[in-house]
Amino acid sequence: MLQQINKKIIFYISLIIILGTFNNKNLKNFDLPKINIVDIEGIEFNENEYTKITNLIKFNNLLSIQKSQIKEILNSNNLIEKYEVFKRYPSSIEIKIVKTNFLASTNINGKNYLVGSNGKFINTKDSSKNFPFIFGNFETKKFLEFKNIILQTEFNYNKIRNFYYFPSGRWDIEMISGVLIKLPITGIKESLNLSIDLLDDIEFSDIKILDIRQKNQIVIND
Repeated sequence: MLQQINKKIIFYISLIIILGTFNNKNLKNFDLPKINIVDIEGIEFNENEYTKITNLIKFNNLLSIQKSQIKEILNSNNLIEKYEVFKRYPSSIEIKIVKTNFLASTNINGKNYLVGSNGKFINTKDSSKNFPFIFGNFETKKFLEFKNIILQTEFNYNKIRNFYYFPSGRWDIEMISGVLIKLPITGIKESLNLSIDLLDDIEFSDIKILDIRQKNQIVIND
């Protein structure tokens, strides 16, 4: 680490000395080292995206390249959760990427999508049966908020088959076992905890519909 810092300091000092010996006219004709190494970790880009990134970077030097230009390309990729861009002096750039997690699947206007933990829809060719399916016209922000509430309980997300979103902002959950849980708009966390207790009770083992939409009222259909 200390060696890298020393190299960076030496580079800057050398650059200041060089620039100090040039006037503006000569500086325009002065060639700084071009970026010749682009190291990308964490995701495989398609050929078009990779070409855009490398062409943008390799025709510049570390002083002229703007991180915002790289970020614009990265932000357009729906598979990316987060990333960091590092300039490695004198002539390389390192991009570390964390890929988004797939949380559910849905269908919009006849096209199949995965819902990422980054809040984006990722186009997919299949119906992705390995993930819960979301029915309804929902915003990813609303779904992520709902999923976060689920994670605050002992409710097993992996046992969910389908989500149903309603225009009122309310959610229903269908379990793999076939049980349909009707949830209220508010007090979702408490309702989920209550549903866990009921479903674990052997007396309610034949439940098909668990309606907890009304406060202080539970409707069970077997």
